[in-house]
Amino acid sequence: MHSTFVRLQNVFGYFTSVAFAVAAAIAVSVLLSPQSPSASLELKNVRVAKGRPHYTSMKREEYAHITFDLSTDLTTLFNWNTKQIFLYITASYPASHKSTSTDPIPDSEVVIWDAIIPADSAPSHPNTYIHPTIKPAASKDKKKQPKPKRSDGKPYPAGASPGIVRLSDQKPKYQITDVSGKIAERTNATLTLHWNVQPWVGLLTWTNRNTYGRWEGLQGGESERFDFPKLPSPSETVKKEDLRTATGAERNRGSPA
Repeated sequence: MHSTFVRLQNVFGYFTSVAFAVAAAIAVSVLLSPQSPSASLELKNVRVAKGRPHYTSMKREEYAHITFDLSTDLTTLFNWNTKQIFLYITASYPASHKSTSTDPIPDSEVVIWDAIIPADSAPSHPNTYIHPTIKPAASKDKKKQPKPKRSDGKPYPAGASPGIVRLSDQKPKYQITDVSGKIAERTNATLTLHWNVQPWVGLLTWTNRNTYGRWEGLQGGESERFDFPKLPSPSETVKKEDLRTATGAERNRGSPA
């Protein structure tokens, strides 16, 4: 006759086997969920200045400040196994040293903005992104000015669902600096949208730009190529407000995402 300890061990082993099988089935089942993400990313403005880009910077150097327009529909990335999506935008540009066939040098890539967008069923977190209030188009009749649509602390606009992002003239969260200390007049730069889907169980999935089965690749999500401008002349003044970064409303509840 088995002892109580052996019986408990057998029950626990059976339970973990069933739990693992169910988790594996859930993780694999997301392949049946169709995905068709789309996004529009446009450069709004780019400025280059010289100074201390961060309060921790020990020296003055050139840094770039980029504003952009972003419109995404990533609702199909949210299914029964999606916990949250880490959304971020990178700026890539050729390295300061020229690449050769014998010594290839990849492009420099810098994150300028990011956000944690959870599913509605996910628990709240201090670093969860809060979508800014969308300002309606101005009306000629001042008495009938529409009220701004508040997101009410949600990571998407009012009346929308997770995966919808509508940003206009959005400031970056991070400035762009280069290891060489110079960023002015760099050419062939590009803004690109990326994401990382964190499931409840299973493997992380990254930005998909190709079609695999029922998962379609991202449509859009990349800006046209642009060049960084030269440094402003001493006679030109740059307002500090124009070079401020945005941390989002989530800063009011903890560290920025």
